[in-house]
Amino acid sequence: MKKFLLYLTLAFLLAGCQQSPPQRSGPDWSLYRKAYSLLQVKPDSAFFYFNQVAVQSRDSLQIAMAYSAMGQIQYRAGDYYGSQESLLNSLKYLRESNQTHHVYIAGDYNDLGLARSELKDRDGALSFYGQALRFDPDSNLLNQVWNNMAYEWQQKGKYKEAAALYRRLLEKIKTRNPDYARALTNLAITRWLADPGFHAAAPLREALAIRKRSGDLWGQNSSYSHLTDYYRRPRPDSALLFAKAMYTVSRQIQSPDEQIEALSRLIYLSPAVDAKSYFSRFRRLNDSVQTARNAAKNQFALIRYNVDKAKAENLTLQKDNADKKLQLIKQSIRFYGALVVFLLAAGFSVLWYRKRKRQQELDKQNAVIETRQKDAKKVHDTLANDIYRIMKRVQHDPAVDKVWLEDNIDEVYQLARDLSYEINTDADEYFTEKIDELLTGFATDATAVVLVGNEKEFWQQLPAAFKPELKYVLQELMVNMQKHSLATNVLVKFSQQEGCYMITYFDDGVGFKEGHAPNNGLKNTGNRINAIGGEIKFVSSAGKGLEIQITFRLLKS
Repeated sequence: MKKFLLYLTLAFLLAGCQQSPPQRSGPDWSLYRKAYSLLQVKPDSAFFYFNQVAVQSRDSLQIAMAYSAMGQIQYRAGDYYGSQESLLNSLKYLRESNQTHHVYIAGDYNDLGLARSELKDRDGALSFYGQALRFDPDSNLLNQVWNNMAYEWQQKGKYKEAAALYRRLLEKIKTRNPDYARALTNLAITRWLADPGFHAAAPLREALAIRKRSGDLWGQNSSYSHLTDYYRRPRPDSALLFAKAMYTVSRQIQSPDEQIEALSRLIYLSPAVDAKSYFSRFRRLNDSVQTARNAAKNQFALIRYNVDKAKAENLTLQKDNADKKLQLIKQSIRFYGALVVFLLAAGFSVLWYRKRKRQQELDKQNAVIETRQKDAKKVHDTLANDIYRIMKRVQHDPAVDKVWLEDNIDEVYQLARDLSYEINTDADEYFTEKIDELLTGFATDATAVVLVGNEKEFWQQLPAAFKPELKYVLQELMVNMQKHSLATNVLVKFSQQEGCYMITYFDDGVGFKEGHAPNNGLKNTGNRINAIGGEIKFVSSAGKGLEIQITFRLLKS
């Protein structure tokens, strides 16, 4: 997995920061050493002291190393934009003409590539990795840069380029060590993505064995993740075992991100009763991680703000009263000027948004009217003339031939049915997104809605006539939830296996009271499911939530 690769890269770069500063007369490195000693145990305190180094030091290399370390701390906390800003500041203090600076320049560019990768800017990440290679990084960093570049090519769907880099790494490493296992795993996954028929199990298991022998827990976590994805469709029972192993290892390495990924796989692969428990853990852990990351981003910004503020105040105290007054006047002008600009911009934005929203609604209404007009014209052009012809024949020929009448009416019926399918079977490649938008639209601050398995593969195999029925059913379930359930968590899971399709709805609301009779909406839901040959089952007890299982099979032609 990519997280494993990123942590290895960070470990290498942090080790590079530990080089001993010059012992001869020169800049004082004591504050830098203090910051570095806190890097692993108290990263927020380390960030504070590194920022002081960047502000107070007069040595360009020391400043560059401090900004680089700050960027790495921000990256690990999920503050990718802040990390990018710090790394770019680091590069400002490094000189390409100075050979001793090249290792730091290469490291900064590699870290910038990692930050852009997390922001899904594949081309930007590749550009930064290419810059890193310009400065002839040593063997360890070179391997990391190649791996990072190969990953970006893989994410862009350029599997040939990615596989070439991974093969190059395998030829370079040769020894069956964790680095070899990582390259072997990445090559196997790349080949599998390029060709779903490729048998990736053997190299993936070989890499897992190497990582087990070396005690590489991060690597084992990566292997279990890839094996889960590989076996997900052909052997979901094996995929479930690997997902459980991944969850166990992710807890050993104490990585919340990897635990969240493992839980998302367990929710998809587990039976309904287990999926509820995993979903509850997933929700708590995900909320905790997001809260911690937001707090870290705010804390880093506050640290930099406070240091800059203190520095500005010290400079202000050195000026005379006339300069102070002038500065205050300028600041007031800038502040109120910015405030006026902001208010004008805000007002313009609100007006523009309302106008755009009205235009979008008008466009939608026009599109619906146009579609209805087209459908009406199809009905008229296809059926009206034939029906009129038959009607006139019956009116003017009392002894009309019964066989002729049956044949012509059957022909009109066939045309009507084909036209109905043509109108309703509107190939919609965005149906998955529509279902996602429909269901998540019921989420509120008090109710979380999570979808699992809502993928194109699920909907593409269904007859077009099924889709609107299932859409109405899901909408009715969510309306019923919002009106009556008092639920705080809702999970809708889509799954299929060997021609059997299942949609399972869970919530942790009040459920049905004993003897409760379904209302008209739920009765209509049952009728719609029966109309497409499916079954619907309600599982509920008062105060313990509600589970609804919808199953149907596709008839083989």
